[in-house]
Amino acid sequence: MRPMKRLHQHILAENINWDLIIIGGGATGLGTALDAASRGLKTLLVEQSDFAKGTSSRSTKLVHGGVRYLAQGDIALVRHALKERGLLQQNAKHLVDKEAFLIPCYNWFSVIKYLAGLTLYDWLSGKYSFGKSKYFSRKETLSIMPGIKEKSLKGSIRYYDGKFDDARLAINIAQTAIENGAVLLNYTKVTALIKSDGNVVTGIETEDVLTGEKAKHHGKVVINATGVFVDDILQMNNPNAKKLVRPSQGVHIVLDKSFLNSESALMIPKTSDGRVLFAVPWHEHLLVGTTDTPLDEHSLEPRALKEEVDFIMATATSYFKRKPLETDILSVFSGLRPLAAPTNNSGNNTKEISRDHKLMVSAKGLITITGGKWTTYRRMAEETVDLAISHAGLEAKACITENLKIHGTTNIKGDHHLDIFGSDRDRIEALIQENPNLAEKLHKDFPYTCAEVVWSARNEMAETVEDILSRRLRILFIDAQAAKDMAPKVASLLAQELSADQDWGTNQIETFNTLANGYIYHPIQINTGTALAH
Repeated sequence: MRPMKRLHQHILAENINWDLIIIGGGATGLGTALDAASRGLKTLLVEQSDFAKGTSSRSTKLVHGGVRYLAQGDIALVRHALKERGLLQQNAKHLVDKEAFLIPCYNWFSVIKYLAGLTLYDWLSGKYSFGKSKYFSRKETLSIMPGIKEKSLKGSIRYYDGKFDDARLAINIAQTAIENGAVLLNYTKVTALIKSDGNVVTGIETEDVLTGEKAKHHGKVVINATGVFVDDILQMNNPNAKKLVRPSQGVHIVLDKSFLNSESALMIPKTSDGRVLFAVPWHEHLLVGTTDTPLDEHSLEPRALKEEVDFIMATATSYFKRKPLETDILSVFSGLRPLAAPTNNSGNNTKEISRDHKLMVSAKGLITITGGKWTTYRRMAEETVDLAISHAGLEAKACITENLKIHGTTNIKGDHHLDIFGSDRDRIEALIQENPNLAEKLHKDFPYTCAEVVWSARNEMAETVEDILSRRLRILFIDAQAAKDMAPKVASLLAQELSADQDWGTNQIETFNTLANGYIYHPIQINTGTALAH
């Protein structure tokens, strides 16, 4: 048995006439909850799984204006994103870092073209600039990035963008929303919309996924911020509603950092299918991706297709000095982008589907926000709350999130693994002082300790082994086998924190191992066109 403390969360949240009820605990939903609560609105958010379980924990880890969108001529989107990139770095300094990116050039025309384009990119960032682009000679390039392929290399263009930990930022935004008065419930699935006799949406019916407890919540406006699941909510309101989203799958692989042996990231500006690929140093490893594959279905745990992994490996091989092998893949994960579907529903080219967000009143009392990207989450949230205020006639203060610091942000940052917790680092270290046993490592090859597990259970609404190893400590996304090795210790610690019994812990380990097997690359078991399922 696991504890029943979640029932009290529901009892606390019931019988309140909320100003805003937000469905979806990804970047957009959490950002909307923070914006609404910081304006003084009574705000409830429900998430069917853990916060950032879906798309928002599976990004390429970039806070960026979008060099690719600049090449497509979408100047306005890039300018807005560059401003938001700067604001995010100011407000979450413990998680958002400036990162140097190198574009290797194997002919002189590329040098001219990319330097000109990135000079415009710098100019568009204005006062939020991360640094000026610059040309580096062949010798300088190889010094900065020894792992790059040398043959025919003319040099490189360096530009700056941002890098972050997406799931950690989501957790910190959730904490900031709570600190501003919002009520957030994870593992709470919406089972129906509540509607008045006049067909106005007035609330939601929910079920706690972990306890089975059911509840009803009433509000003046409901926000559908469920990413690739927006159509599911819209069909609760109208079974005949047209689909708004066309999922696009992005796959990433993780390798040892030695393949590039650089603190700079690699940007491959044009691949065999005309897309952009990144190789980004992340948590002492190398994250390589992504793909852009149109899908007709969505799920909480999408699986990479073999051809997607093959594409990433082949592209990396053509730019890396040392060829990565399939056995070098430490983790492979997939995320689904909620791209706004084309109105004619024809074609499979996701380049033709809008990368910008869509915001609309779907029905009286129901607002839908979809599309967009992590970097612009704050602006999307502001626009969503503005529309909610107007639609429902709410009284609220002006938006303040441009200068609102995210929980944990601090100006002090070093190379310690606990720095990702920002100002909470001191509190985690205090736990170890109180109980030195918590200094024990979860795995001999990683710095993470028992203290982080206890901290996340007590302060970050972690409910499962997956919550810890996937989104609080990110191990599953870095080294899936190492995550499996850590699972028993994490389960034991969580069971103690949650007052759960041995059967709960055993089930948690089995469930997590099944999940983690999907992140371990086993090409022999895969047929072309099928998913990496195990």
